Amino acid sequence: MTQFSRRAFLLTATAACATSRLHAGTGIFEVTRSEAEWRAMLTDTQYLVMREEKTENAYLSPLNDETSRGTYICRGCDLPLYASDAKYDSGTGWPSFTAPLRNAVATKPDNTLFTTCTEVHCRRCGSHLGHIFDDGPAPSGKRHCLNGASLVFVAK
Repeated sequence: MTQFSRRAFLLTATAACATSRLHAGTGIFEVTRSEAEWRAMLTDTQYLVMREEKTENAYLSPLNDETSRGTYICRGCDLPLYASDAKYDSGTGWPSFTAPLRNAVATKPDNTLFTTCTEVHCRRCGSHLGHIFDDGPAPSGKRHCLNGASLVFVAK
């Protein structure tokens, strides 16, 4: 391989990797805001959860006990994320769902909990929502364990 060919190959491979990472939920979103804009619109807890991928304390969110019919939307961009029909009481202290609405969320691996699990984000603004576990009820077998700080409930 000539020097030019190696350089072209490396540049193309680097660009391909960067593009796949960006589209995997690490940078390009339909809704974007500066750090100052996010801080102005969110409480300290909401900012830590949504922008720094922290987890709120269990049983603190009033959405954990919400049983009305409606839709849970992203606090960061108002995208509908989860229907109330998919919500269930997991006993964990966080709002839990069996599945999101179609084309609502994006996922990525999370290796920060001494094991690999799946982190879930709003696909439109990238806000951190929570994690997905394989201990949910049928039919999906999934538990979307979410931070209420990331969500707004809109009743029907």
